[in-house]
Amino acid sequence: MWLSSVLESFGCQTGTLHRSPDGKWLDLVVAIGVPESLMGTISKIPFGKGIAGAAASTREPVELCNLQQDLGGVAKEGARQTKVSGSLAVPVFSADGSRVLGTLGIGKFEPYDFSDAEKASLAAKAREVAAAWEAESGH
Repeated sequence: MWLSSVLESFGCQTGTLHRSPDGKWLDLVVAIGVPESLMGTISKIPFGKGIAGAAASTREPVELCNLQQDLGGVAKEGARQTKVSGSLAVPVFSADGSRVLGTLGIGKFEPYDFSDAEKASLAAKAREVAAAWEAESGH
């Protein structure tokens, strides 16, 4: 599976891919390593809420180096249930960059600061998703 290979390449244990049908909400496409108790919470996320929603609304990568100690004013208290510390979410943009199609998020169980190169690499993975989504929708 594509997300599994992304997680492996970043040495991460958790990952999510959300798709936005309307530019206001993110619908969960796939999750790996996320506790069942959180699936309801992450299945539909409004732009601006949580790490994925913040990445979608700001159109920028959102990173928390230690989610277990600091929610960064972005993550919700329930996010600690993931047992993830270092997390990163990036927006998935349309080919022309005008729309946020979704978000791609990864996480590690230990505290971690993602480098600029890793952020750029995850953004490149997000472009792969965008290309696949746009090809299937004919855009």
